[in-house]
Amino acid sequence: MSVSSVIKSIQDIMRKDAGVDGDAQRLGQMSWLLFLKIFDAQEEALEFELDGSNGSDSYQEPIPSEYLWRNWAADNEGITGDELLEFVNDKLFTELKSLTAPINLNPRGYVVKEAFSDAFNYMKNGTLLRQVINKLNEIDFTDSQERHLFGDLYEQILKDLQSAGNAGEFYTPRAITRFIVDRIDPKLGESIMDPACGTGGFLACSFDHVKDNYVKTALDHQTLQKQIHGVEKKQLPHLLCTTNMLLHGIEVPVQVKHGNTLNKPLSSWDDEVDVIVTNPPFGGTEEDGIEKNFPADTRTRETADLFLQLIVEILKDGGRAAVVLPDGTLFGEGVKTKIKKLLTEECNLHTIVRLPNGVFSPYTGIKTNILFFTKGKPTEKVWYYEHPYPEGVKNYNKTKPMKFEEFQTEIDWWGTEEDSFAARVETEQAWQVSIEDIIARNFNLDIKNPHVGEVISHDPQKLLGDYAEQQADIQALRDQLKGILTNALADDGK
Repeated sequence: MSVSSVIKSIQDIMRKDAGVDGDAQRLGQMSWLLFLKIFDAQEEALEFELDGSNGSDSYQEPIPSEYLWRNWAADNEGITGDELLEFVNDKLFTELKSLTAPINLNPRGYVVKEAFSDAFNYMKNGTLLRQVINKLNEIDFTDSQERHLFGDLYEQILKDLQSAGNAGEFYTPRAITRFIVDRIDPKLGESIMDPACGTGGFLACSFDHVKDNYVKTALDHQTLQKQIHGVEKKQLPHLLCTTNMLLHGIEVPVQVKHGNTLNKPLSSWDDEVDVIVTNPPFGGTEEDGIEKNFPADTRTRETADLFLQLIVEILKDGGRAAVVLPDGTLFGEGVKTKIKKLLTEECNLHTIVRLPNGVFSPYTGIKTNILFFTKGKPTEKVWYYEHPYPEGVKNYNKTKPMKFEEFQTEIDWWGTEEDSFAARVETEQAWQVSIEDIIARNFNLDIKNPHVGEVISHDPQKLLGDYAEQQADIQALRDQLKGILTNALADDGK
């Protein structure tokens, strides 16, 4: 049976259970089960490696052995019904949530405790739970081929999670994460961070990039294990991210923390980072008090604006970042103007890739951009590149998403920062704007492509399509303006 049909069967079984309500709970249920199975598969490999390498008893279990998957779940004829439910609810969850596992002495135990901190067993029927477990037992996570297949499937699970989520929590298409990581080119030994890592797309992609391009020895692999850092506020994406890291071969993903990156004063950050790749939440507002962690003149509750300040602050001199941001950040005024001024003074904002509509469909119609910048030198000019739809495509959707190959024109045009992108030329898609012009525009970075003249079309289908697109843009702008006004009124009321 294929991995995808196993997952579909699991979802069908869960639909029969009275305790599981909707996609988000189904995914939450599947996530902790997957985590424990993958964790145990990796434990078996580590146990074999440590005990087999020197014949000693050097392996230590990170959690009590009765809670390892092999000892309560792996036997398809094992406990079921009410006995299984009692074990899971009264023992497994209780013990794993209250583990004594110091991060320095038992880091893998610490990972389990963190993963289960807010996890929950939604299923109320122990017989159905056993059926789900038995289905999961059909996947062999020690088999490299099945693990590879599961990596692709995991992407689908993450997409399902995002479509079950709330506004502002958007799955970043794999094509965009790959393009960003390809252009930022993180190296072996560089600290790589996503301060709003969600389910770990950027971190997994960065890990693969360094492994494929720079890892040559076992020592290199150990270095890579420690390079990846992420923070995620919500429990379910955090659990999925931790599982994602385990799947990619990070043995102890303690650097993926469960918390809010914005929840400490900006001035108290000691750690500086070489590389930041992220798609911070936008359109949302932070809880009361978070803005007090930021300087008085750039305080706001708009999440994306706070993350942009944070990124500029924690990048090392010479550190590189790529951030996905909405159009509202480019044209916004007030606090947004001050943050863009800070960005262009502290960093070389060398490239803005303008993405077309539909990249994040069906989650949002808001138009987005990728900002590439390097800290340490002020901006002298900004290159814009307007990413076109491929031939014959008028919009992206779930069945026809963006593909990485579309970015080949940008990659061929890109050049290198070492010579200030001297090889870049203006094209129908690419143009440059001086910092003087940007200052004169009061740091409005929403600069349209000067090479695109107005083309008048009388095709009714085209006109109707344009009208629908304009309406979507107008609605997106209304939503952004509503957010800006809400924040402004909230700030004034303090």
